[in-house]
Order: sequence, then C-alpha cells, then structure tokens
Amino acid sequence: MKVCILAYGCSASFSDSEIMAGLLRESGFEIVDNPEKSDLNVIVTCNVKLPTEKRMVNKIKELTKLKKPLIVGGCMPITQREIIERINPRASLIGPNSVQKIVEVANETLKGKKVVFLEDLKKPKVCLPRVQRNPIIHITQISTGCNRACAYCIVRFNKGSLFCYPTDLIIKDIKDAISQGKKEIWITSQDNASYDFNGKNLASLLEEVCKLDGKFFVRIGMMNPASVKKILEELIEVYENEKIFKFLHLPLQSGSNRILELMNRGYTREEFLEMVKSFRKNLPRITIATDIIVGFPGESERDFEETLEVLEKIKFDIVNISKFGARPLTPASKLKQLDQRIIKERSKKAHELVNRIKEELNEKWVGWEGEVLIDEKGIGNTWVGRNYCYKPVVIESKENILGKFVKVKIEEAKANYLKGVLE
Repeated sequence: MKVCILAYGCSASFSDSEIMAGLLRESGFEIVDNPEKSDLNVIVTCNVKLPTEKRMVNKIKELTKLKKPLIVGGCMPITQREIIERINPRASLIGPNSVQKIVEVANETLKGKKVVFLEDLKKPKVCLPRVQRNPIIHITQISTGCNRACAYCIVRFNKGSLFCYPTDLIIKDIKDAISQGKKEIWITSQDNASYDFNGKNLASLLEEVCKLDGKFFVRIGMMNPASVKKILEELIEVYENEKIFKFLHLPLQSGSNRILELMNRGYTREEFLEMVKSFRKNLPRITIATDIIVGFPGESERDFEETLEVLEKIKFDIVNISKFGARPLTPASKLKQLDQRIIKERSKKAHELVNRIKEELNEKWVGWEGEVLIDEKGIGNTWVGRNYCYKPVVIESKENILGKFVKVKIEEAKANYLKGVLE
C-alpha cells in the first residue's frame, strides 16, 4: 500500500514525519510524495499560530476531497480535535507523543475504521527507523513537552509536561546518523535549554556529542532565555567547540519588561541583553535568531517602542515576527485583544527595521573566505550551504557537491543569504 506523509511546523514535526515514514516502510508500506497517488494520506499538523492553523484547515479540506483514508497527526488532534472532525469525521487521529503507533493506526484506517490514539506513550523518539527528507541532515529530538507556562503558548497543551530522553540513547541516535553519512545534526525540542536527564544538562549532552568521531556540524534549536540563564557559562563554553554551529535561537518575544511579565516568560529585558552580550564576547560573529510577538494583549505604544529599541541595539541576524493571535486554552486568549489595525501597523514597522539590519549584517561577510557545508540543492546549477555561523551561502556548480565541505569566498550579500564562489 502507498502512503503519503505531509508535515508542517517545527523541526520536531518533521522528525516525527520521518519516523512515521520509517516505521511504515519497515512494515511494508511504500512511501510516496503525492497525496493523489497514495492509498492512505497522513498529515502532521501544527497549530502554534493562528495563520498556521488556518493553513492546516485548508490542507485537511484538500486531502478530504481526495476521498482517501486520512490520518491527522501532530498537534491539532490534541487541542483542536473538533475542528478536524467537523471537516472529516472519519479521519483517524494520532498525537505527537504516540507516533510509534502509526503502523497500527494506518492498518486499521485502511480497513475503514476510525482510530483515535492520542495517549502520551512516554517513549523516546530516538533510535527509530526513518525516511529522511534530506540525506545530509539528521534531526534528533532530545525531549518533548515543556514545564514552563508562557501565557500565549498552546504547544505545552499539545505535548504535555517535559519528558527528557536518556542521554545514551540520544548519543547513539546521533552516532548512527553520522555513520550513515549525515553531516548536519539538528538538536531539537520545545526548549533545548531545559534538557535535564539524571543530572546531565544541555551543555554536558553537547560535550558528549562533540566527542563523536567524524566531521559534522551541530545546529542547536530554540532555547528559552529563562532556561539558558541557568546554564549560560557552560553553554558558551561548549559553543566554542568547532563542531557546533555558531547559531543561537533565543526568542525575545518582547523588549518590554511589563509585557514579558504578562507573557510569563521568566526573564527580564536586561537579563536577555546580558545573555547576548556574553555570547558575543566569546563568539563575536555568532548568528543570533529571535522571535517577536507584536500586539500581545495590553501592549502599549511605549511597550512596542521598547521592543524596537532592543531590535536596534542587538541587531539580530534573523527575526521571526508574529502578529498576536489568541490560541485556545491559553491565558492570553482571555485578555482584551488589541485592534488588528494597530497590530498590522506595528508589524510593518518591525519588519522594515529588521530588513534594514539584516542587510547591514550580511554586508560584513563580503570578502570572507572559509569552509561551507553544502546541505541543500538550489535552483538550476545552484547549491545552498552553511558556514560555521550557519549563514546560508548560495554557490553555483555543475557538479553534485551535496554533503561536501567546500572552500568558498563570499562575493555578494543579500538580505537573506550570501553569494559565494568556489575556491
């Protein structure tokens, strides 16, 4: 039987889809990439933001029109089951912490049964069969869930409380991936810095990863500043290892202490600035990504201006700007919402500032020479790679250089990438 799996959202969702595909293929299914050519379709959903939820609704409607058996996985079945069932009452449902049950759910769904499996199996999602989307990149989940209580976040309701995976299993998962030729390891979870297993934190886990043989890079995903401040010195020290991409995803969300408190983020503007200062002191060219929520309930013009001040002061390489949209079950959904026109205007202003800063920062890379790992095929004869600071570099080559470390010189800077030539 042919099955098509579509995944949306974070890197953990893509990892879940790879595991589902691996388990299904191991049990005899054929994995295809076209939902119109399959016997069964699976969609791994995301509902972290309102626009993403709307996209999921449209995608479920499209798949329903194909009149084929459908399994809806990911985050939506946990907190928005009723939306899915209004669109497709016969669709089977599987939760983000029960992906190991996909073969059973698939077989029963193909028999015409509706299966609902939303239990949290409390089983590590590592060292499992996979069908990987990218032959160079391996995504390792180190935990699931979260013990924080950010006022706007629905993900904690979807994935439950923090469950960290055993360190030895994580190391085995990565070691196996490297032996299979993976060159880029993504460390992912809801909050990487909250990892704690039998006294081992994220920094000590990364130290063990860096001791593994082979030439590879490690990309560390999102970390909550409230968790980072507890392990800051250890984390900076391990970041200095040559195998770690100098890439830091530290979501600010707001530059206003008043709004940060309403969001229940667990840190202040001043603490955030100090964290960034500490990283840059040791790693001057580090790429820093952040997330901003514009229009959180109660955000005044002054609160928004304080966010712009931090953006200007820190000069982030990457800023993901989200217009606030209330999520079900969250405390922020019960607060008085701002006028959408105000949110739209503030978002536009923030984007203009961020785009200017990005271009300024990328210009500083022109003339740089060094090694780049090619991790993606581009358009035509182009390839996309990453340098040691995880900066995307576009290169032209008629040869297949995917997965290779190549020497490059940067000749041009764009807002979102660098252009280089092979040396």
